[in-house]
Amino acid sequence: MKAWLKYLPGLLLALVVAGASKYFESLMPVHLIGASVIALFIGMAINSFAKPNEVTAPGIKFTSKKVLKLAIILLGASLNLNDILHVGRNSMAVMVFTLATCFGLGYISGKLLGLNWKMSNLISAGTGICGGSAIAAIAPVIEADDIDIAFGLSATFLFDMAMIVLFPIMGRLLGMSDVAYGMWAGTAVNDTSSVVAAGYAFSEAAGDYATIVKLTRTLAIIPTVIIFALVNIRLKKKASGAAAGEKVKINIKSVFPWFILGFLAMAALNSFGLIPAAVGVAMKNISKFLMVAALAAIGMNTSFRDMKKAGPAPMLHGFIISLLVVLVAYGVIWGEGMLGML
Repeated sequence: MKAWLKYLPGLLLALVVAGASKYFESLMPVHLIGASVIALFIGMAINSFAKPNEVTAPGIKFTSKKVLKLAIILLGASLNLNDILHVGRNSMAVMVFTLATCFGLGYISGKLLGLNWKMSNLISAGTGICGGSAIAAIAPVIEADDIDIAFGLSATFLFDMAMIVLFPIMGRLLGMSDVAYGMWAGTAVNDTSSVVAAGYAFSEAAGDYATIVKLTRTLAIIPTVIIFALVNIRLKKKASGAAAGEKVKINIKSVFPWFILGFLAMAALNSFGLIPAAVGVAMKNISKFLMVAALAAIGMNTSFRDMKKAGPAPMLHGFIISLLVVLVAYGVIWGEGMLGML
């Protein structure tokens, strides 16, 4: 019991910041910024005045690592693999092309800008899948540093804000139908809250369709997390072998992110209808709150000074990927002849 008490101060601090962030989010007349981003910036502001000390550091680290993994496991209860059947073939084609753009051209962009592969892929995942949720799910798998996560969330947030304002304007200028615009917003805008804001700013029907497409797009978290887990294990084996000058066996049990199995188990149980709807909603709400707390802890471990050292490259990478996704999504919709769909 005493061993757990050392985590309490930092954990409570993160939970308080999470509660304050949810409150600030609720005060906004229009949902433009999520509690996760608010918590991250509050945490970074706290770091500027008071860095983690011997009292708070253990709990802050515990929250940013262990509590984050628990949040991801609980998130699985809100994913239904059958939802993908309710989205048309055309929307799947758009999602495949945008994801290929994020991780294919994103890899090239990250290399050219000199970013480490973890930061580059977190930004790409946030852009291509579902913003903060994707970043939070992939970060523990690739053992990303807090500053990588902070940059990933910051880049996603900045371009989401621009998309909320610009997407409805561009959709009308381009003469897009509700369905076409909903598909465009659902596949090219990052965070779920931003998709909702951009979608319903165009029309009620466009907002409904954008939300359905976005929820289906969220399912890409599952294969992406598994792929990155395998990539990280392979890179660890390669690094160990290179360091020793010979092939070195890695104990897969010690490096495999076991929380993924909990995440997948929850998604499977929900898909088979074994999690009651009310329980699923409660688990999703708990997951979202714990994720906010984890991001608050990540913020408290990240300083603005450290982010400045990385220069403008991460934000430029985020801009490039976001722009490419917007153009590719529109191009596929145009190529499929869907712009005039009712």
